[in-house]
Amino acid sequence: MAERMAFLNKAYSAYHHRGLPPADDELTRVGPGTPCGEYLRRFWQPVALSSELGELPKRLRILGEDLVAFRDKSGEIGVLELHCPHRGTSLEFGLVGETGIRCCYHGWLFGCDGTILETPGEPASSTLKERLFHGAYPVHEHAGLVFAYMGPPEARPPFPMLDTFDLPGYQLVPRTPSLWECNWVQVKENAMDPAHLQFLHTLPGSKGFVDDFKTQPEWDWMETPAGMVYIDTRRQDDLVWVRVADFIAPNIHQFPPNDEVLAARNSIARPQATIWAVPLDDEHTMQMGYYRAPEGKVVRSGVGFGQDGSRSYEERQRVPGDYDAQISIHSGMARHGLEHLASTDRGIIMMRNMIRRGIRAVSNGEAVESPLLQGDATVPTYGQDRVVSGIAPGATPEADRELIREIARNVVTETMATGFPG
Repeated sequence: MAERMAFLNKAYSAYHHRGLPPADDELTRVGPGTPCGEYLRRFWQPVALSSELGELPKRLRILGEDLVAFRDKSGEIGVLELHCPHRGTSLEFGLVGETGIRCCYHGWLFGCDGTILETPGEPASSTLKERLFHGAYPVHEHAGLVFAYMGPPEARPPFPMLDTFDLPGYQLVPRTPSLWECNWVQVKENAMDPAHLQFLHTLPGSKGFVDDFKTQPEWDWMETPAGMVYIDTRRQDDLVWVRVADFIAPNIHQFPPNDEVLAARNSIARPQATIWAVPLDDEHTMQMGYYRAPEGKVVRSGVGFGQDGSRSYEERQRVPGDYDAQISIHSGMARHGLEHLASTDRGIIMMRNMIRRGIRAVSNGEAVESPLLQGDATVPTYGQDRVVSGIAPGATPEADRELIREIARNVVTETMATGFPG
């Protein structure tokens, strides 16, 4: 757990608050052999767009490991350790062949599963290729994304199918990956922090969120079989607008549409996006996943406003977005000992505890409770945007807040019990 810094209770007392407490290593460190890294490696992680694997190999850094991804001319994809086991040359300069990838230096040829197929220059009697394998990870390609499983081979789960991968009437488009120069936890925590919507995303000049988000909502959080949700609920006359966003442990989130005014919302909308926060190392994170929209509507594939560092520094200072808020937290590595969490941070606390439970289960040799690891059915998720009509306001403001919180929780409870209508 985080080491706490002293609370300041006097003006001009920064002298007593210098330095930084250590990072929360249990949650933040992701390299091989770290508790969090071993937990994350139990799950399939997206590592590249299918479209990125063409004639040339693609160098990757995932969970602190240097890798190379390629598609050979037979169509098979490989994700291999970056450096050739012969002399260490990087396979980012390898030659993609009909089968596998060939090191540019001495011509050793590696199959997508790490089999050493050829060792040119070695005598015919050499048994090197019969005795050795190069490091490789299992790969699965789905709907334009390439996933890798980097955990123990004997624990490899089937590839999980979320219910949002194939929604009738919706189209699925891969999202352009974006690099965030910060630890994965502070990226993912944003997914369970609905309070920032009302402020950060309604700043003058911000794009992508309608003015309805300026209305004071009621916030709540609930655990689900897949992880947890936040519930962001607003009233407009006799309408109660319920927005539910998923956190699917360990590093997926889904959020509902943001760009339609409440008056235009008259049916249940499923999530607008499914996004993974994939740690590249302790201080860099790749956000990638899928966008979706009703058939016939244009689906963006690029990165939305404020979701990367492509704007000028001055523009980002004037109209900051998610990227700016998150990478600036203690210069890219959050120090939880400096935080003063409030009531609006209940979801972040729940989320951290949920991740810790998974980390400690792996560390203790116990099974991780996750539908993503079961593989025997489509994984239900609960993210949605729904308007409940005909709800008269409560007798007092507090009674009305209680009423709309109850309606919102009932929406989630009913969805968990019976699924979505239709």
